[in-house]
Amino acid sequence: MRTTDPEVSDKERTGGSGLGIVVGILLVIIGLAAIARPVYATIASTIAFGWIFIFAGIAQFIYAFGSRGAGQFVWKLLLSIFYFVAGLVVLTNILSGAIALTLILGITIFVQGALQVFIAFDLRPARNWGWVLFSGILGIILGILIWSEWPFNADWILGLFVGITLLFNGIWMIILSSLQRAT
Repeated sequence: MRTTDPEVSDKERTGGSGLGIVVGILLVIIGLAAIARPVYATIASTIAFGWIFIFAGIAQFIYAFGSRGAGQFVWKLLLSIFYFVAGLVVLTNILSGAIALTLILGITIFVQGALQVFIAFDLRPARNWGWVLFSGILGIILGILIWSEWPFNADWILGLFVGITLLFNGIWMIILSSLQRAT
C-alpha cells in the first residue's frame, strides 16, 4: 500500500537527481583517499568516535534529568560520565583509542559472521542461502585476521575499512541515482 503522495514521482521521493551522483562521486573520492592513506583515515575516524562519545555523554547527561526516581537518574548519570570520559580518553590518546576500536571492530565482525552462519543454516531451504553462509564465513575469517594482527594493525585497519565502506557506498549511490534518473 502506497502511503505517500501519488503525485510525487519516485525520482523526487528518492533523490534521483544529479545530487545523488555528485555525493556518490565525492564518497568514492574520499573512500579512495582513505584506502590510499589508511593511517590518516584511522586518525580521523578515531577522532570522530571520540567526539561522538563526548556528544553522547552530554546527551545522556541531559536525558538523566528527565528520569523518574533517583535510581534511574544515577544510572543515566553514570552512563553519561562513562561516555564522556571514554570520549576524552580517545581524543587525548588517539593510538590507544584506535587500538581499542580495532579490537571492537574485530569482535563485531567475528560475531556478525558467526550469527550469519547460524542464520544461513536457518534459511537453508531458501534459495541463495549459500550467499549468507559465504558472507558469514568471510566475516569469521576477517574477524580472526583482525585479531591475529591486533594491536599491530590498529594504525591502519580502521582507515582501510572506512575507505572501503565509503567507496562502496559511493558506488551504489551513483548506480542508484543513475538508474533513477533514467526512469
